[in-house]
Amino acid sequence: MSNTKNEPIHSSDLLATLQYSQQAPILLGRQSNSKMAPLSLITSVPAQPEEYAMIERLFFTCLQTGDDKSALICLDKLTQFFGSSNERIMGLHGLYEEAIAGDNFSLEKCLQEYDDILQQNPVNLPILKRRIALLRSLSRPADAISSLIKLLEATPTDTEAWCELADLYRLQGMSSQAIFCLEEALLITPNAWNVHACLAELLYVCASSQENGDPSKLLRRSMRHYCRSIELCDDYLRGFYGLALVTTLLLETEESCTTEEVSLKETLPRLNTFAFEKLEAIVKSRFMDYQGQKCSQSELIAAKELLDRFGKSN
Repeated sequence: MSNTKNEPIHSSDLLATLQYSQQAPILLGRQSNSKMAPLSLITSVPAQPEEYAMIERLFFTCLQTGDDKSALICLDKLTQFFGSSNERIMGLHGLYEEAIAGDNFSLEKCLQEYDDILQQNPVNLPILKRRIALLRSLSRPADAISSLIKLLEATPTDTEAWCELADLYRLQGMSSQAIFCLEEALLITPNAWNVHACLAELLYVCASSQENGDPSKLLRRSMRHYCRSIELCDDYLRGFYGLALVTTLLLETEESCTTEEVSLKETLPRLNTFAFEKLEAIVKSRFMDYQGQKCSQSELIAAKELLDRFGKSN
């Protein structure tokens, strides 16, 4: 399925993927104990069991960079070792067929193959997930949502599926359902800081649109999840960016507080200052030594613009 953590794909990640895939002939050649062995001969030489994790990773990177030939070699080696009836291997075969499909007609054929496999084994999870991802890529969100619900009925502790369902609901404008899904994901993985931040972002958007209940209450919930995200990851730029935004808005809207909320009113200015100071420190350090491992350049630019907008940058 798609990136269920909802994190951006950084340009540095893409560059690293490209560089890794370009090493495919050498890496695969090592499996055959001959760096000069042509690719056509590599599949005949068995690898050690511990090497198959590397081969699978190489399979994914080759597909991402369009090196279908090397990807097929990796897939053949994995199939020889694990067998074509292995469910994970079946999922990898499906992914390869999707990657080389040239049009929607070919993708529909892949979908039919998934349906045929599922008729024989309805609980083949890798194929179920590939089918959902394919439905989404074919712009059939209603079918993807329906399939995800059925998947979660069978595997209710699948955090990835809950996050995927939340993203589909969000794109369909069904914010309440998306919030529920992310809350379910956090029940399973309560320390997933990125999921806390995703939920906080969704609550913030709902509060801003004023379409889903009391905006102030939604903003406070958003703030709590942003706080939790940076508690779990103390240099999480997206978390501090969101916390700076939501506390600023709360300071503008929280004119009066109940007795129970007096402490919040006293804490908000300090929390807002802390968020901006930490955000400024992160931006400065990463602009000075930008390697892209921790956040994308677009995130840094957005954070810098936020600091400039509120006059927080020096």
